[in-house]
Parts: sequence; structure tokens; C-alpha cells
Amino acid sequence: MPTRVPDSEFRARLAAVRERIADEGADAGVWFGATSIEYLTGFGHIQTERPVVLAVTDDRVAVTVPRLEVERVETNPRIDAVHHYFDYPGGDPIETAAGMLAELDVESVAADADGAPGVMGYEGPNLSKFVDVETQSWVDRMRWAKSDAEVELVRESARWGNLAHRYLADYTEVGEHPATVSQRASLEASRAMLDTLGDEYVPRTRGDGPAMAGFITGEQTALPHGHTANRRLQEGDVLVTGASANVDGYRSELERTMFLGEPTDEQAHYFEVMLEAQTIAIDALGPGVELSYVDRQVWDYFEEQGVTDLAQHHVGHNIGLGAHEPPYIDRGWTTHCAERDGREDGDAEMEPGHIYTIEPGIYTDEYGYRHSDTIAVTEDGVDWLTYFPRDLESNTIRVE
Repeated sequence: MPTRVPDSEFRARLAAVRERIADEGADAGVWFGATSIEYLTGFGHIQTERPVVLAVTDDRVAVTVPRLEVERVETNPRIDAVHHYFDYPGGDPIETAAGMLAELDVESVAADADGAPGVMGYEGPNLSKFVDVETQSWVDRMRWAKSDAEVELVRESARWGNLAHRYLADYTEVGEHPATVSQRASLEASRAMLDTLGDEYVPRTRGDGPAMAGFITGEQTALPHGHTANRRLQEGDVLVTGASANVDGYRSELERTMFLGEPTDEQAHYFEVMLEAQTIAIDALGPGVELSYVDRQVWDYFEEQGVTDLAQHHVGHNIGLGAHEPPYIDRGWTTHCAERDGREDGDAEMEPGHIYTIEPGIYTDEYGYRHSDTIAVTEDGVDWLTYFPRDLESNTIRVE
């Protein structure tokens, strides 16, 4: 039961970016993005108005943080030096980072941005005011294909997400409130997860449990990103569920369309159309397959069924440290990649290590219908990471 990224992964990631730094002829690589910093070093933080700046040279790793992060980052074995400023706007984050780079004898960098992101009121100078900056997106691209260790972390997430979803289905009854059913399922799954994994599990949340499950109901399901309504469950409700778990920052995605009581013939029809669309998408997955091809297969089926007007989004997306990551299973992905890279073919094929959510949905004026499963692409096919039943019978909650 893997629960954390092994040290060997971080060594490999740092070695890979050092190779890119050398190829670019830069003195250092620099990252402002919180997820990239976590990916390279294991130091996770909440991106706020207080910039964090990571610098990697051929033999050193240094970071600039606000004062309130010093004690946390000093224990990180992959970071050699910690520089800090008091706070923002009371301190000078980029000036401090420039001092860090000067101490490393760095005059030119390849950075993920020319300065910290302008979030929560941050308005600071660009890094290029102090050193030569060329932009790069190396880590973003590296994260597309997961290592075997990363796949296993997502698999472990799916395992506990499945338990949370089972509790969710078990606790769903007429008269219950969706919010409290979700909280109860999340609590029970989190308790089981913590009791089972013990000290091996490293919490990555503050307040939220490590496992979570919930759903939207009724008319809210007609909105792909609907909200939990303040209404109690009623017989005849359509539910669109969601469950996951956080395992060292990695997540999976499990969603099901469920019925509280016997579905109508119309509801059963739309459920089966949605289910077949998901099956078509999953059957089309594999190494070397164009992402746009998978989306087109689903769209062709929707056209055949006369429901293209009920579709509102593409088939799926990559998942890992981020809930939504590129590449996307979208008919426009080939064109997007070609325009981005200046190449005729772009970077549009699935590769071993890609992990996708497969979630084609249809949305009527009354209800929505969407399953989502998390599936890894392998050398010779696919590996299902989520495994809650998909059929209509298993997703109908009987009312006594």
C-alpha cells in the first residue's frame, strides 16, 4: 500500500530538469508554481499572495519563502538552502529571490514564469528586472506521464475513494440531507483509511479528511458543475456522485449517476446512452492513440443517438497532483498542440503513464448523466484504477 512518493522519484525529477537546464545553457531553473515546486522537492504549500521561489542549479537546490514557511521547509532533505522575507507586502519576495540567485552565482535562468503569479493581491516586480529570464514549462510536461510509483499512488487513492463511495451509497436514503450524507461517508472512509495506513499516511489537508465523497441531486445534476442543493433527498431523485482520496497529493476521480428509487424509462434510456459513450471511450484508449480520436468516437456515437445538443464538455482529462491536468481528451487537442509546438502532429498521442478520467456526460433540461472512471494507459493497453460498478442495477438505490 504505497502512501508517499519515494526519494528515488525526486532524484530522478531533479536530474531531468538539470539536464534541461544544461541543454538550455542557463545557470539555473526557477519555479514559482506551487505544484511544480511540490513535484520537484516534495515541499507543498498553499499558493497565496506570498511568493515561493525555487531555484535549481547543477549542484544546489535553494528556495525563497515567507517567514511563516521557514520551519516547514527547513526539514526538507532535498533543499540545500532556505532564504526568507518577512511577509508581503511588508517584505521583498522577488528581491530576496534575486539575492538567493546571486549567492548561487546565477545570472540567467529558465523559469516557469517571469515572476510570481498575481494572486490574492500580489503585485511585485518581474524576475527579469534582476536576471536574464527565458520561460519554460518543463515540469508541466513531465507531469503528463506518471511513473510506476505515481500510478500506484493514484491507485491507492482510488481504493479509498471506492470505499467512500460505497459508504455514500449505503447512507443515501429518502429524507436524508445530501450534505450530511456526504460528511458521514467521508468521515467513515477517512477513519478507515487512517486506521489502516497508520503512521505511513502523511496528511496533506487541514480540516478535510483524506477520503471524500458527495453528490449533487435533482435539477442540479443538469449542470456539469452543479452545487449541493439545500433540499432533502426524495424518491425519484437522480444523483451524480463524486469520490476520491488524497494520497501524498495524488488523487483519483470516481463519479456515478445513481437513482434513488426505480428510474423512469426516459432516465434509464439516458443512463444507458451515457454508459455506452463511456464504454466506447474506454475501449478506444491505448498507447499511441490520438486524444482527439477518442473524443471523436464519443461524438460520433452522440450524433448517431441524436443527443449532441445534450453534450457540454469533452471526454476527460489527465489527473495526478492536479484534479485537472493536460493533456485533455478533446477533439481540438491535436490542433492545439500543433499551434503550441509549431509541429504538424503536435503532441497529441496517449503514452504509457498517462492517467485519464473518462467522463462523457449528457445533460437534459431536467437531469444530468455522467460516470467518471480513472484509467491509466499502459505499454499494451489500459489499467482500470477505479472499480465501482457501472451498470444500472448497481446504481439504483432501492426505496423500501
